[in-house]
Amino acid sequence: MSEPPMPTTSRGIATHRRILDAAADEFARVGIAGARMDRIIAAAGANKAQLYAYFGSKEGLFEAVIADRVDTSADSVPFDADDLPGWAVRLYDRNLEHPELARLIAWTRLERRPTGRWFDGAEHESKLAAIAAAQEAGRVRAGDPADLLILLIGMASAWSPSSSVYTATVEEPESDHDRRRALLRDAVARLVAP
Repeated sequence: MSEPPMPTTSRGIATHRRILDAAADEFARVGIAGARMDRIIAAAGANKAQLYAYFGSKEGLFEAVIADRVDTSADSVPFDADDLPGWAVRLYDRNLEHPELARLIAWTRLERRPTGRWFDGAEHESKLAAIAAAQEAGRVRAGDPADLLILLIGMASAWSPSSSVYTATVEEPESDHDRRRALLRDAVARLVAP
């Protein structure tokens, strides 16, 4: 089955974006099974024909939302294998300011892929290659780059909506966030030291 075509007009592109954003909110709030296309359509100010023309199905829409949010997150949290502590702190901040990706990933785990890596994209492959290169150069501890990346993401997400212990919010005092950032930076620095 081929991918639905992308819109080519400025109005179509704007509608496509509104649908993605409305769907991200809906899927993050209630998951794939709980999401209702009529609520997404109403929130986006779109119609059923547009939604299905752009995304094909509810599953296609969910896949597009995940890809969009992962791309947005990757673009806003640049990866640097020579500054893994800084990257982890930036990821903490991204999760704090935009908790929907952590929620979407949690729903993916609950409803679609309960085991294994949820990410298989080129974006993560480039991170793994960068970690491997830093390891080869002696700047990062030895070990499986995927295991190290998974551990770093887990540490940075310890206070995110995917946490089973505590979810931080932007409403908390900045001093709480500063304390967590310092702890995270120090813990990651110690972890990745060769």
